[in-house]
Amino acid sequence: MRSKKTKFIFVTGGVVSSLGKGLASASIGALLENRGLDITLIKLDPYINVDPGTMSPFQHGEVFVTEDGGETDMDLGHYERFTHARMSRLNNFTSGRIYNAVITKERRGEYLGKTVQVIPHITDEIKASIRQAAQDVDVVIVEVGGTVGDIESLPFLEAIRQMRYDVGSQNAVYIHLTLLPYIGAAGEVKTKPTQHSVMKLREIGIQPDFLLCRTDREISRELKDKIAMFCNVDNGNVFTSPDVRSIYELPLELHRQGLDERLAEVLNIWSRAPHLEKWETIVRKIYEPARGEVTVAIVGKYVNLTESYKSLNESLLHGGIANDVRVKLRFVDSQDVEAQGPEKTLAGVDAVLVPGGFGVRGTEGKIAAVRYARENKIPFFGICLGLQMAVVEFSRTVLGLKGANSLEFDEHTPHPVVTLMESQVKVQDKGGTMRLGSYACALKAGTVAHKLYAQESIQERHRHRYEVNNAYRGRLQEAGLVISGHNPELNLVEMIELADHPYFVGCQFHPEFKSKPFAPHPLFSGFIGAALAQRDAHRTQAPATPVRA
Repeated sequence: MRSKKTKFIFVTGGVVSSLGKGLASASIGALLENRGLDITLIKLDPYINVDPGTMSPFQHGEVFVTEDGGETDMDLGHYERFTHARMSRLNNFTSGRIYNAVITKERRGEYLGKTVQVIPHITDEIKASIRQAAQDVDVVIVEVGGTVGDIESLPFLEAIRQMRYDVGSQNAVYIHLTLLPYIGAAGEVKTKPTQHSVMKLREIGIQPDFLLCRTDREISRELKDKIAMFCNVDNGNVFTSPDVRSIYELPLELHRQGLDERLAEVLNIWSRAPHLEKWETIVRKIYEPARGEVTVAIVGKYVNLTESYKSLNESLLHGGIANDVRVKLRFVDSQDVEAQGPEKTLAGVDAVLVPGGFGVRGTEGKIAAVRYARENKIPFFGICLGLQMAVVEFSRTVLGLKGANSLEFDEHTPHPVVTLMESQVKVQDKGGTMRLGSYACALKAGTVAHKLYAQESIQERHRHRYEVNNAYRGRLQEAGLVISGHNPELNLVEMIELADHPYFVGCQFHPEFKSKPFAPHPLFSGFIGAALAQRDAHRTQAPATPVRA
């Protein structure tokens, strides 16, 4: 039983996908949290996969990993970055997970011989899942994935329709996010797609209380009143979600329009005035950095879809905020590095980052990028697979172990310097079976890692199967590779670095999952700081431009 009277905000989307429901939900969470309320957020995904863990990044974008090892939708990353709410596997439910739970109960005989149906059994399971994640908070923001009209989302929409009757109309509101397209030939913004989307939502039984209209331009009061009238929404409850230069400006923009004030009023929530100074500072540092710009190359295999590296991109931006510098990202396909060489593809960058990933394609390009950064003293950061590629490159080039590789990419390598964990050898299922979630890492005193974290032991989130082979650990260290972090319980390598390099750091975990704009992760702050030093050193060393007489 909840000790607080929890309020529910349900966010749906219409017209088209990718309107930014996740960012809108996160921004609303940030505003309400800044009004002194305890909040949490839930994402309901209509697809049949149990979780996104086995889906290609090209299909789904990034998989966000929670502290408890949940492989979840990338929107949960927005939720954690914008608020202090800690996400868990309870904050993301898919159709697959809901149906799996219901079928498991049916097989155990828990329904006492009843015919199992979408209503009430599936919808009851959805509602129970929402309630489970809504313990002891003031407000729960529930985002329903997909677009109104999709057949897959109907059980979720029916469940949230019922919840208003379960919790009382004064404790639940519906926000519908739609598109207001501008038709250039006509020279005007069209409201008809929004009207049709609301009509479809009302057919399902949900009358939205608020409309949040995505647009690329200012909308007049007259147009908002027209939308309100045709969609049966109060005049003061039509807001816009405008295109902004930075996603971190969105909470400020929604507050400027008074969305948080109106939500508090409709839900009858007592709250203080919001304190948004930190958001204003963040936006200023993004738009007007005092120290110019640095260029970071991200050498990966999913560079054609930057959503695959969403948390990583944001964490690099956070590192820029910490150093008051703009971070320009240059996405480099690792296959291009293989074909053209790192000298051409990485020329002029201030730092090189090799992120995580799966599969053999492009790995030799990543190894070449590591060597280029190591030999040319360019700041390098390797994350998960990036650390493993750094170990492979060091083994081949410095130790002279010809053919050294990871068993993931070459089962017959004579030197498996990266190998499958013993506990993973007999694993057949791919979903949810990796080393997932938060694990301890003990840091070695005097290392860059120890200096950046300023503590002896840390907790970081993992998502991988392969590890540095302990059989080669001694030889690697004798040759100069510093093991700066290890897991004391499993005796596994967690961090590496080089002492004779400006910044050469690798980590087996994913620090990008814990970085926030107002609390940048120390590894990203240090990395961007090293890129800034590299840029300044190059400027100092650059020859003077000849002056013509």
